[in-house]
Amino acid sequence: MAGAVLLGGFGFAAPAVANVSAQPTAADVYAMSAGRLGASVAAVLGLAGAIIGGLALARPTGRIGTSNGLLGATMALAGGLIGLALGGLVVATSDSGIGTGNGRGGAYVALVVGLIAMVLGGLALARSRRTG
Repeated sequence: MAGAVLLGGFGFAAPAVANVSAQPTAADVYAMSAGRLGASVAAVLGLAGAIIGGLALARPTGRIGTSNGLLGATMALAGGLIGLALGGLVVATSDSGIGTGNGRGGAYVALVVGLIAMVLGGLALARSRRTG
């Protein structure tokens, strides 16, 4: 009887142990995981695109080149698109939620900043085509 109880106890405990070991673990606080690195690169590219787009929108002929702002607008669009795509890739491939160290929070920031960069670049492009 005791053997059957022990065998039954282990039989019920094994799936619970397997379930716990299958859960994704959070990344170390100071570790630079692939998700964190990808989200950081995406956010920096999106931020650079947003800054360039803002400069191209504010001063179309002043800061970037001597043309009508087309270069700054296309750089902002490219930076925003790459940041948006890389942020989306990190969101799609992360296996846990925000706060686990997989880069999902940074990827959401990259999505927003990349979208802002694309909007600013699109506005600057429309204005450069209208004036040029």
